[in-house]
Amino acid sequence: MADFFDRLQDDHIAFIHRQPMFFVATAAADGRINLSPKGRDTFRVIDPAIGGYLDLTGSGNETAAHLKRDGRITFMFNSFDKKPLILRLYGRGRVAAKGSAEFEAHADKFPETPGARQIILIDIQSVQTSCGFAVPEMQLVSERDILTKWSLAKGEEGLRDYWAERNAKSIDGFETGMAPEGQ
Repeated sequence: MADFFDRLQDDHIAFIHRQPMFFVATAAADGRINLSPKGRDTFRVIDPAIGGYLDLTGSGNETAAHLKRDGRITFMFNSFDKKPLILRLYGRGRVAAKGSAEFEAHADKFPETPGARQIILIDIQSVQTSCGFAVPEMQLVSERDILTKWSLAKGEEGLRDYWAERNAKSIDGFETGMAPEGQ
C-alpha cells in the first residue's frame, strides 16, 4: 500500500542517505522518456522540500534537456537490504550549472568529484513510499572508479570540450544549456 507525504520526513531522509544508488526520470512532451541510474555519494537532501544530486559527466545530458523543456522530475530510491521499501520524490526540477551562483551555493554539500558538471535540484511536490516486496535483496560489492579516472585523464579543458561536443544536445536534439558561449 502506498503512502503519500507533502515533504520528506526524518525517516525518509535517513533512508535516502543509506542508499548507494538511486534513479532519476524525466520527460518532455515529445521525444524519449529518460530513466537513469545514479550512484556514488551524489544525492543530498537540502531541506524536507528540496533535494538534489551532483550530476557527473555522462555520455548524454537528457535530464538537463528535459528539465529545460518541461521541468517534471521523479527520483526513486529503493532498498536492496533486508527491510524492503521504495521511496519516490515527485516534483519540479532545475539545473544549477557549474559556476552559477546556485551551483556555488550548494557545491559544498557534495564531495569534490572529478567530472562534476552541474547540480540537478528538485522542488518536492509529493513523496510516496511503497512496499518494495518484489525488489531483490542484494549487496553492494564496490563503487566503480572508472568515471573518476576518465575525468582526471581528460582534465578540465578536456571535460569542457566533451560537454560542448556530447552534452550540449539531448539524443532528441533538445538543448541542454551546456552549449559553448556564442553557439
